[in-house]
Amino acid sequence: MALSLIEELPKIVKEGRAEAERILERINSGNALALQTNELVLPSKDISGLYRGQLPSMDEESEWKNRLIYGDNILVMQGLLAGDPASGLESIRGKIDLIYIDPPFDSKADYRTKITLPNINLNQKPTVIEQFAYADTWKDGTVSYLKMIYPRLVLMRELLSEKGSIYVHIDWHVGHYVKILLDDIFGKENFVNEIVWHYEKWTAGSKSLQKNHDVIFVFKKNNKNIFNEQKEITENLKSKYEKGYLIGGGNGSSGLVVYDKDNPNVRKMIASEKYIVHYAEMDGKPLSDVWKIPFINPVAHERLNYSTQKPEKLLERIIKASSNENSIVADFFGGSGTTAAVAEKLGRRWISSDIGKPSIMVQRKRLIDNEVKPFLYQSIGDYQKEALESSRMFKRIGDLSQVIISLFVDDSGSGALSFGEEHPQNLGYIKDKKTLVFIDSPSKMTGRATLKKAIELRDNFLGGWDKVVVLGWNFAYDISSAINDLADNKLEVLVIPPDLLDKLKTKATYKKLVESGKIRFSSLQYLTIKPIEKKAYDSELEELTIRLDNYILLSPDNIPLDDADKKSLQELLAHDPLALIEYWSIDPDFDGVTFRSKWQDYRENIANDNDPLHVVYSAKIMVARKEKRVVSVKAVDVFGFESVVKVEV
Repeated sequence: MALSLIEELPKIVKEGRAEAERILERINSGNALALQTNELVLPSKDISGLYRGQLPSMDEESEWKNRLIYGDNILVMQGLLAGDPASGLESIRGKIDLIYIDPPFDSKADYRTKITLPNINLNQKPTVIEQFAYADTWKDGTVSYLKMIYPRLVLMRELLSEKGSIYVHIDWHVGHYVKILLDDIFGKENFVNEIVWHYEKWTAGSKSLQKNHDVIFVFKKNNKNIFNEQKEITENLKSKYEKGYLIGGGNGSSGLVVYDKDNPNVRKMIASEKYIVHYAEMDGKPLSDVWKIPFINPVAHERLNYSTQKPEKLLERIIKASSNENSIVADFFGGSGTTAAVAEKLGRRWISSDIGKPSIMVQRKRLIDNEVKPFLYQSIGDYQKEALESSRMFKRIGDLSQVIISLFVDDSGSGALSFGEEHPQNLGYIKDKKTLVFIDSPSKMTGRATLKKAIELRDNFLGGWDKVVVLGWNFAYDISSAINDLADNKLEVLVIPPDLLDKLKTKATYKKLVESGKIRFSSLQYLTIKPIEKKAYDSELEELTIRLDNYILLSPDNIPLDDADKKSLQELLAHDPLALIEYWSIDPDFDGVTFRSKWQDYRENIANDNDPLHVVYSAKIMVARKEKRVVSVKAVDVFGFESVVKVEV
């Protein structure tokens, strides 16, 4: 008979503590993962195709950078705890005043993302890394969920400052069990509140009362926690102040006092979502732990059609109550980015991360739309660590490399062979072609350094080879640029199918793959641009014209779509490949290290045209005159794949 959940709890806690201790030991020993900075985003969205404004200078790039981070949050938090002295990013241990998380709490949730393209609608499945994360979260129901959340909560406690608080947003599926874990990690004596978020959401009739609330558990790290009392404004108070509205800008700052609420212009300001109407709060009653806040209106300005998006008013209350201006606020299940957006409006610093690429794309566009301060976009890569560790067949990377060698076939149908145990297990060869095959690790990013190593092996290993093929799982964001810079026609870089580990769960499925010979190792996607035009504007300025040319997508076979959607995608690629570009940005003075995104355009930005399904394909940027400069262009497609082009002008 299976153990009950109550009987499983001691084991969950014991395993969770052990995992957290291993992670913290790894961090303390200096072996933690470092965060990779993909972009420094200096928000300046395109509004006309011609950018004549003053580009942000280096002086405007403040010492602290807010951070949007893509990746599994258990790895993200390791990177934040460890810091990266080499890139000037210090550890965030003990520096976060407020953490709000809204983790998934429904095992039956549909994690597909709807993508609207010209004349077609696609349903994108989660990426491979997301699929494994979700599968691991729910494979044994609530037990797996609690095993997932425990070590993460421990790391969050490490990140909290001595005056810090954590708000854990949950519902009836797992809420009371999570409360027990929070008691264990933070101490029952540090429990502050159980907030009930009440909303109206009517479902079809059933044999139970309507479920119309979530709960938010609030814990402090110790007795020094920040708490700013919030006041609740009753309808009576609203009536009392109806002739004295205080109207402030969208950032909540104080502004104009208006007494004539019937004036048409005043009514328009009050109705506009660009303004917040503040009633005098000194006479309000202290806010209770039951908050009646409606879901986001379908036509609201803040609505992003993101399934788990939370109202800004909810986060505004939380952030005002448990942080001060300039506090660091973090959300490790970032979703649509509401925490970061509201933190920015309220003058807080912020960190937001998510494992979903759709989430990251929504957040980046939302933040640029809100004209936030410069922020870093970072990642820890698409590590397939979970997949490798969950495999029953391959506990060693060398064993996995040997399997991939046995499955690899080049364009002519020639298969790869192993060198044997006396040589590195990640190397193979194609005998008749004198081609070396190099397999990278699933827990590494294939980047410039890996390619240089492969070239060196090609030239020197066992007397040298005519060609080297690099097979990678996860790629550095600038891999296309690295390939172009190396300009080596005896180097080929291919993508290992992202679902391969899932297909290699058993010996039977491995044997079936070998017999079918249907494994596709695809080339990387890449962007091309037209020659950049440079024109002198005056003695100090020049105008750059940058135009997109083409976008080549890696094989649709490697996109997580159903067969019918893959066919529709191929048809679109044949006549409108640039329609796949979700976002593109320009660094007109790339320094070879950090991509500074100083101009951006993205689908749904209709300030420049009236086409929400395409980005603009050209940009004109006014810059200081230079004899020579490197212009870098980055594009992200609707599936989250990134490409970078560098051109010397």
